[in-house]
Amino acid sequence: MLKENIKSIRKSKGLSQEELAIKLYVVRQTISKWEQGLSVPDSEMLIRMSEVLETPVSVLLGENIEETKADDLKVISEKLEIINLQLLKQKNEKRKILHWILISLCAITIIIFVSLILLNSPYLNWNYNDPERAILGVSFHSFEWLFIRLTPILLILSIIGIILTRKKD
Repeated sequence: MLKENIKSIRKSKGLSQEELAIKLYVVRQTISKWEQGLSVPDSEMLIRMSEVLETPVSVLLGENIEETKADDLKVISEKLEIINLQLLKQKNEKRKILHWILISLCAITIIIFVSLILLNSPYLNWNYNDPERAILGVSFHSFEWLFIRLTPILLILSIIGIILTRKKD
């Protein structure tokens, strides 16, 4: 509901996304994300947006009610709490995905490392008189050389990332 309200009120005021973004001191993509429902403005931004659009925050949030100020603040705070919980849920989902990507990266790195050890550089015994075989051998050697040197750094960074993205209770 918030996303449709932002878009319709912005259009009714004759503002483009770029113009509204300039007035709110954000980039146009931020306005676009709000209008697509990919993110939501925080409470301070909602207040600033209501001032720029000359529209009460309650209307932006989807209500057109005539209640006392205390009730308005209560309704707004409840809606903001719901929005913040939704943002927290999205953040936790992204953290969880990143966590599993890092675990997968560690596993793949270890599998490649063990494979290279078990293969024991077979290309060193090849006959390099054939140009295609020579290119293939040099390619294998280059990959192995870079991989062995970058693996410790990659593993350390991945493990640090896994530790930082683990679920904290």
